[in-house]
Amino acid sequence: MKYGYVRCAAVSPEVKTADTVYNTQQIIKEAETADKKGVFGLVFPELCITGYTCGDLFLQRTLLEGALDGLFKIKEASLELTPVIIVGLPLAFKGCLYNVAAVIYNGEILGLVPKTYIPNYNEFYEKRYFEKAFEGVLTADIRGEEVPFGKNLIFTPEGCETASFGVEICEDLWAAVPPSSYHALAGANIIFNPSAGNEITGKSAYRRDLVKNQSARLIGGYVYACAGEGESTTDAVYSGHSLICENGRLLEERDIFQKGMIAADIDTGLLDTERRRNTTFEVNTEGYRYITFPYIWAENTDLLRKIDPMPFVPRDEEKREERCKEIIAVQAMGLKKRLEHVGVKNVVIGISGGLDSTHALLITVEAFKLAGLDPKGIQAVTMPCFGTSERTHKNALALCRVLGTSFREIKIAEAVNKHFQDIGHDPSVHDLTYENSQARERTQVLMDLASRYNGFVVGTGDLSELALGFATYNGDHMSMYNANCSIPKTLIRYLIKYFADFGGGELKKILYDILDTPVSPELLPPDKEGLISQVTEDIVGPYELHDFFLYSMMRLGFEPDKIFHAAKIAFKDKYDAETIMKWLKKFYYRFFAQQYKRSAIPDGPKVGSVSLSPRGDWRMPSDACVSLWISSLEEIII
Repeated sequence: MKYGYVRCAAVSPEVKTADTVYNTQQIIKEAETADKKGVFGLVFPELCITGYTCGDLFLQRTLLEGALDGLFKIKEASLELTPVIIVGLPLAFKGCLYNVAAVIYNGEILGLVPKTYIPNYNEFYEKRYFEKAFEGVLTADIRGEEVPFGKNLIFTPEGCETASFGVEICEDLWAAVPPSSYHALAGANIIFNPSAGNEITGKSAYRRDLVKNQSARLIGGYVYACAGEGESTTDAVYSGHSLICENGRLLEERDIFQKGMIAADIDTGLLDTERRRNTTFEVNTEGYRYITFPYIWAENTDLLRKIDPMPFVPRDEEKREERCKEIIAVQAMGLKKRLEHVGVKNVVIGISGGLDSTHALLITVEAFKLAGLDPKGIQAVTMPCFGTSERTHKNALALCRVLGTSFREIKIAEAVNKHFQDIGHDPSVHDLTYENSQARERTQVLMDLASRYNGFVVGTGDLSELALGFATYNGDHMSMYNANCSIPKTLIRYLIKYFADFGGGELKKILYDILDTPVSPELLPPDKEGLISQVTEDIVGPYELHDFFLYSMMRLGFEPDKIFHAAKIAFKDKYDAETIMKWLKKFYYRFFAQQYKRSAIPDGPKVGSVSLSPRGDWRMPSDACVSLWISSLEEIII
């Protein structure tokens, strides 16, 4: 269970109705397949040993004894198998018949979980045979073996509390308050559901949403196996629809009427972190019995889940466009509110022709539209200096013209050189003083213009720069409101592309050229050909890596070695392990060292799940030590 990944599987074997011998053979065969896959938890459909559609045959002792024979054969076979097996059967107990799920591992029946909600409507007639689950947990004598029997059972492999799981059966999930809700609050990170819902038009989509949404409410993993081929088709058809979800995300699915096992690695470490973070997740263990068992984990070297190298950017184009639309609306509305609150009709914004200032300007124009203000009140200012290239300068001019904003150019080279004289700095020395002096001069100009126009300065810095501290303190670090503050660099490109594609015409042409320009602060002189000589990612590293690190650390709560492991998988075709390790260490060093800048950032809207606002989401001492995080990386052998 390295890094908290727990491999779970669901399968709907072909059954023969009421043929417990055949069905048992199929169950063992599938369990052997799961064993080869290194599966921890394997769930079969409801009443799988007998088949769900036995009807009045459930009242025949022959079938019930055959089911117990099958149960003990599976129990015996499990001695040689890795998976914990969750399989359904009918069980007679104290004069009643129960629809139960047996949890089996290493030659032992760990527990029996009865179905809580018994459907008796439409095509379902279960109350004709089965009793609903009783309160509390009893002990059942199953052919001389004492087995815990009750709906409130939580199963935990020794030493791996995050892999704790519970069981509910089919209709339980469809109830107003599913038993799994209580299981989760009692500590179950994973829910297994042996099910037998039949298939009708539209039901698979509803079922998928139901499983996804329940996993989200539980902040848990959910593994669902539905009865399939071989069930009686006298009055209904069963599709074998299987699903594995994690906290609202679909990890794996077997479509209706398809064969085969589905498996996925559920990140129980992530689930544990999410639950700790959520203060409304209130633990309640009353009435539960906890069953701990020794478990030997398989050494899985692969990972059965997708790791997105760009977690801030939806891969699906339609979803990405919808996300961009939402983000732009949030940013624009935040700035509109600030304009109205301050009571101004003018803002000042520094325009460089780069990504961040371009997006900030586009958002400002949208905010002015919402506020019903004249875009001429947007005072866009370009301040060329030693490193300004012709390309970015030209794009800044063209952008302001197309958007209809006011525009002015203020050359600051003379003022910066005078400042060098005042502080005794040699302008031929292109060090941090050389760069920061330009950034602070630009900010001074913007602030003073804001006073002149009775307005305020709109900031342009993004989330990625805040994380790395790649901003000049009291320079581009400062403004009166920063609409970009929670937009990562990898996403900002798609936001600008959204503006370009929907704007069309000359705006699209300008924005696409800006997108094609290397990211640079342009604080060092251009090269001999007049091209940009200072590329940001050569200094701090690839932003796609840093955004991945940031999301993994803050949103997912990953520890450093888990981030490294995930990054190797996500970027396996682009960066080698040494490169990833180099920039991961750089990320941690900068993130810790630059917190003092984040402690003093302007207001700005949160638009996603990751924010570094010291007032809202991220409270960290500016002098916190990074050594614990770096030392854990030093122990990794590449």
